[in-house]
Amino acid sequence: MLLLACGGMTLSGAAYAAGAQDAAPAEAATIPTAFELQLFYADRTWNWEDGAAYFAQDRHMRAWTSVPDAASVAEGTWHLSNDGKMCMDLIWRSRAYAAKPIRTCFSHRVLEGRVEQRKEPDGRWYSFRHTSEDPADELRKFQPGDARAAEFEKVRKQIDSKS
Repeated sequence: MLLLACGGMTLSGAAYAAGAQDAAPAEAATIPTAFELQLFYADRTWNWEDGAAYFAQDRHMRAWTSVPDAASVAEGTWHLSNDGKMCMDLIWRSRAYAAKPIRTCFSHRVLEGRVEQRKEPDGRWYSFRHTSEDPADELRKFQPGDARAAEFEKVRKQIDSKS
């Protein structure tokens, strides 16, 4: 059984048992369940280079970007499936446009002791979480709770202001 620690969270899967043996043949990836994926996302903030997204426990979500002269905010929901997908249904808006709904999905798999992620429909697989603390892991960009709520509100107020 694969145990990938994520703070106090673990992700289990059958892939690790054989992958831990040096001479084991290459094995097929396993797909994490919705419950396992929830351990990565629920009540956490995903920090981006120019913004962040908060995944509330009740499946509501909000996000923001602060690209100069193109700041935007989004609100909506996030969903998990037992085929390893996490999807965000967000309505984005900025000063330049209003109410633009966008669905973005990421697939996840467990392969050779690590969780990988890719943007759908045809993104490249990259490391989401290793069994050890790898500085390249995408999961390192996550913080517990609504860690950037104040910044979301600041950007939202800028967009909503009349001036």
